[in-house]
Amino acid sequence: MSASARVTAPTPSEIRASKGAEPLVMLTAYTTPMAQMMDDHVDMVLVGDSVGMVLHGLPDTLGVTMEMMCLHGAAVKRGLHKAMMVVDMPFGSYEESPEQAFRNAAALMRDTGAAAVKLEGGVTMAETIRFLTARSIPVMAHVGLTPQAINTLGGYKVQGRGDDRARVMADAKAVAEAGAFSVVLEKVPASLSDEITSALDIPTIGIGASANCDGQVLVVDDMLGLFTAFKPKFVKRYGTLGADGETAIKAYADEVRARSFPGPEHVFADEVPTK
Repeated sequence: MSASARVTAPTPSEIRASKGAEPLVMLTAYTTPMAQMMDDHVDMVLVGDSVGMVLHGLPDTLGVTMEMMCLHGAAVKRGLHKAMMVVDMPFGSYEESPEQAFRNAAALMRDTGAAAVKLEGGVTMAETIRFLTARSIPVMAHVGLTPQAINTLGGYKVQGRGDDRARVMADAKAVAEAGAFSVVLEKVPASLSDEITSALDIPTIGIGASANCDGQVLVVDDMLGLFTAFKPKFVKRYGTLGADGETAIKAYADEVRARSFPGPEHVFADEVPTK
C-alpha cells in the first residue's frame, strides 16, 4: 500500500512482513515542517544522528547526544501521521552493555514517540539487539559503513570489497538472527547488497548499496540540494533548494539595502482602511 493511501503508520512488524513487496521509502527528518512535507510519501522517517552534521555543524556524528536526539525526535513526531518514525541511538548510548542500550532506547522511545530505534554494528551488537527485542524494543540495524565507527574504519570508505566481503555478510546475518526487523546497508557494493538481500528474511534498506534492496534511504537535505558543496556518489539531487535559497536571500538583502522592501503593501497605515 502506498504511503498516501494509509490512514495510520505501519508498525515494525508490518515493515518486516513487507520483505519482497513494494520497495520501502525512507528519508531522514529533523524538524516538524520537514516531517509534514514527507508524511504522505514515505513509509518510514529516520531521525538520524546525521542531525549533528546537517543542523548543528558538527564534523561527524560522534558529538551527537541523547538530548539532541530526543529534541529532534519529538519535533519530527509532531509532523507525522502516516509514516513510521525510527530514531538513531547516538554514539556512546548503547555500546557499553545491553542494559545501557535498553535504558537509553526506552528513553528515546518514551520521549519521542518513536516506533523503533536504530543502532550501528553487526556481529558485535547482536547480543544487544537480542536483548532489546526481547524487551519490546524494535531495532533497525545498520551495517557496512557505520559512521559512528569512522575512526576505526579509516574514514567514509566502501565496506565489503575483496576479503572484507565475508565480514559484512556475517554482520548482516547476525543482526537478522538477533531479531532486527530491518537493516540498513550503507556503502556496500551492489553485488554484495544483492546477496545479503537474498540471504536475509528481513528487509534491507540501501544507502549507497543496490537498487535491488527492499528499500532506500537518503538524507533529505542531500537529496533536496540544500548542500551545494557536498554530494556523495550515492546521492541523487531531486531539487536545488540550497542554490534557490541563496538566490532568494541575496534578493532580499539587495532590496533591503535599496529600501525597496518593505513596499507600501507590506506596511500599515495610521488608520484602518475603509471598505
